[in-house]
Amino acid sequence: MKDPYVVLGVGRDASDETIKKAYRRLAKKLHPDLHPGNRANEQQFKEVTAAYDLLSDPVKRARFDRGEIDAAGSERGFQGARAGAGAGAGARAYQRAGAGAGGFSFDEIIAEILGRGRRESEERLGDQSLSLRLPFLDAALGGKRRLTTADGRNIDITIPAGIDSGQSLRLKGQGPRAPRGVAPGDLYLEIEVEPHPFFQRKEYDIHIELPVTLTEAVLGATVKVPTIHGAVALKVPRGSNSGATLRLKGKGVAVAGKSGDQYVKLRVVLPDPPDAELTSFIERWGAKHPYDVRGKLG
Repeated sequence: MKDPYVVLGVGRDASDETIKKAYRRLAKKLHPDLHPGNRANEQQFKEVTAAYDLLSDPVKRARFDRGEIDAAGSERGFQGARAGAGAGAGARAYQRAGAGAGGFSFDEIIAEILGRGRRESEERLGDQSLSLRLPFLDAALGGKRRLTTADGRNIDITIPAGIDSGQSLRLKGQGPRAPRGVAPGDLYLEIEVEPHPFFQRKEYDIHIELPVTLTEAVLGATVKVPTIHGAVALKVPRGSNSGATLRLKGKGVAVAGKSGDQYVKLRVVLPDPPDAELTSFIERWGAKHPYDVRGKLG
């Protein structure tokens, strides 16, 4: 029998977890159920399992390290017994895949390897992609939605808050219907968010242009402004100009516990049609109070 440390490819100071990982890696590569008919792999798997059987048992490992037993687990000095034990150890380990000492379980590892191997080798249909248009508020706030596929299936999906155009949703196992014995593929929903009449999104922030009257801009006022979460009150400072931007903290898109802000850009709107009294007043006022607003343009 070969040195069990060499068989598993680990050092003599390897931890129990390192030994377990080495065995899992080699067993996945060599297990006969994953490679039927490969006699070389089967023999190597027996050696790997016998090595793990010895090194996963703290008592056997300590005795081996002290030279009291050989790689087959036989007492030193009994060549005949050792030869017989060596053949049996690997065979028994392969046949039973039983429990190793030290808290390790052959059954656990082999079941994991075989289960994973079957999933990887299982026949599977290809994935499918569909385009999904979402209203602006549905994408920003998230929610539930029912989707009808081309083959007539109704699928209830959850829209995560903050999803944006260009992102996709993966619906595992919801691809086209598959024949018996064949696993269905996944369904990918490519997201396209519809534009909103007055909201614009920049990452997690929302932007809006808000019309205000001349009176509100000059004298200041408290006005209602829409947000994606509902209307809120906003204080317009006295003497506000068109282009002035106010921030509503936390009124943007909320994703993973973090919220963006909403930015409100003011736009002063004159009466339409023009008011004769206001026009007359401005004519008199402007003649006495000229001021330059384009000086910076050169």
